[in-house]
Amino acid sequence: MKSVLVLFAEGSEELEAVTIVNILRRAGLAVTLAGLQDGPLSGARNIAILPDTSLDKVLQLDFDMVVLPGGQPGTDRLKADPRVIALLKRMAKAGRQIAAICAAPTVLAEAGLLDGRQATCYPGYLKDQPSIHLKPSAVVEDGNIITSRGPGTAMDFALYLVEKLSGKARRDEVEAGLVR
Repeated sequence: MKSVLVLFAEGSEELEAVTIVNILRRAGLAVTLAGLQDGPLSGARNIAILPDTSLDKVLQLDFDMVVLPGGQPGTDRLKADPRVIALLKRMAKAGRQIAAICAAPTVLAEAGLLDGRQATCYPGYLKDQPSIHLKPSAVVEDGNIITSRGPGTAMDFALYLVEKLSGKARRDEVEAGLVR
């Protein structure tokens, strides 16, 4: 079974995080929602989220994919955390899948993972980074990096991740159950 680590910081976008975790779990993937610290965290819209565990407790585990939800100030907290940057670099070096939505592609840029790549993000972010080829698509994949635009694309993004990890048939099955 494929394993996915979803990170959550104080101020991350709840809609994105919950949508991603929910849809990946519907697909039967082993999903761990890890907070930057222990205990409940308040998201960007002041909704309390209780992660499964803390980042420190899973840092040494292997995952097939790591996913970063956006939202502010959560994205800035992810970007400022050296554990997150080191994890992203380690995952990239191992050729593992890395995904980010909304403002969170800026964390990938901070880790040096978007140079020369195509990506998308929340409008206005990364606009001052000429080495990143921004696309207006809902979801953009370039190598082992998958990015998406924002809360409105969270379901498309999560379903894309299901397809990437479990195939088109599984994605179609999960999507049919959502009655889209």
